Amino acid sequence: MEFGFTTAAYVVAAVLFILSLGGLSGQESAKRAVWYGIAGMALAVFATLIGPGSGLWLLSLILIAAGGIIGTYVAKRVQMTEMPQLVAAMHSLVGLAAVFVGFNAHFELGNVLSMTEEARHGLEGFAALLAHKSPVEQNILRVELFLGIFIGAVTFTGSVVAYGKLAGKVTSAATKLPGGHMLNAGAAALSLICLIWYFNSGGFLPLLIMTLAAFFIGYHLIMGIGGADMPVVVSMLNSYSGWAAAAIGFSLGNDLLIVVGALVGSSGAILSYIMCKAMNRSFISVILGGFGGTTGPAMEVEGEQIAIDAEGVAAALNDADSVVIIPGYGMAVAQAQQSVSELTRKLRAKGKNVRFAIHPVAGRLPGHMNVLLAEAKVPYDIVLEMDEINEDFPDTDVAIVIGSNDIVNPAAQEDPNSPIAGMPVLECWKAKQVFVSKRGQGTGYSGIENPLFYKENTRMFYGDAKQSLDKLLPMID
Repeated sequence: MEFGFTTAAYVVAAVLFILSLGGLSGQESAKRAVWYGIAGMALAVFATLIGPGSGLWLLSLILIAAGGIIGTYVAKRVQMTEMPQLVAAMHSLVGLAAVFVGFNAHFELGNVLSMTEEARHGLEGFAALLAHKSPVEQNILRVELFLGIFIGAVTFTGSVVAYGKLAGKVTSAATKLPGGHMLNAGAAALSLICLIWYFNSGGFLPLLIMTLAAFFIGYHLIMGIGGADMPVVVSMLNSYSGWAAAAIGFSLGNDLLIVVGALVGSSGAILSYIMCKAMNRSFISVILGGFGGTTGPAMEVEGEQIAIDAEGVAAALNDADSVVIIPGYGMAVAQAQQSVSELTRKLRAKGKNVRFAIHPVAGRLPGHMNVLLAEAKVPYDIVLEMDEINEDFPDTDVAIVIGSNDIVNPAAQEDPNSPIAGMPVLECWKAKQVFVSKRGQGTGYSGIENPLFYKENTRMFYGDAKQSLDKLLPMID
């Protein structure tokens, strides 16, 4: 009876997770989708606690409560600008959990195999499940937990490095140890040898060596990926964490964990592929830490950056009929989304055609800009993707770039030696006037020079984005 209820609850929870994932594809349905996910997780936890073999439900409740308190505390302290690194940190915890669960399954299996047949009859929960496995099923379990630990270990260290890069604690430049990709290949080959060793011996040593090798792969792999590719990295690590959860689901015999892990793993992989396509990047190149690259020196940028003050920008906006706003991570850092929303409201009240242009990898997280604009209550219907708005720039009076660099960089089209060569970008330089809101003359997070800043129709609106826009707002009449 309990098993039947647990299975039924898992099916309902799986459906809720699928509805949640589907709803997150649209801004209008995203909030409802989040509640579907919360309901599904609550049902899954409840069914697991009262299901068969759940003798430690009191300890589980205590741990869930502790985790909930910590999560609430962290969520209240984290700013929206810090969401990318928070997501990376959460992925690291999923990976570490997969490692711990895999090692626990290994030790449980060893304990069960050392017991007499009589002693096995009194076992409960996961141990009882192991006691009824045939030698073939035990070997399959070893492969499952081995893969779960391997993927989890790669996810853990990779996510820790991604967190460091996103938080500015680790250099955003692509960095490899001497030997480069051969080190990753060597560690992967060592892990494969350990798999064969573990499959034949069932010992702890090959599992430990593989774990250390996987920790290195995760570290070195993500260190070798540059800042321009970090949105793809976050999505890719999300996929890794899903596959780690699915592998551990097989080890534990938990159908829901398998389903949820597969959903997260496949959706993360698909999103990573879509973003690589949007950046004209090789998916394999990015996930392997940047195979390939440029073969010559980058094109030199000529000219000078010409500054403009708030009065000049306001005059151009008051005279313009059509305005396109391009937000980037600089808007997030300055927390300028509310000021951007107010500027949009004032311009639209004057009858001007105001729209937003969103690049697929704007910010440091997939959908980062969409979330910020939705938070600021910018109307959904004026927030357009790159393919929807790129051809409209020649007919645009004013384009305002707020804290973006790579996604509006003409070098992607003009310089074959640029690190972002071939990447589709927002062609804002084709507008009649371009204003770039930027803190200073630096190259930004990815360290790539931008010829846009030196073009004749571009003026640099220097300063903190929020403060600059707040100066601008009273002048829009």
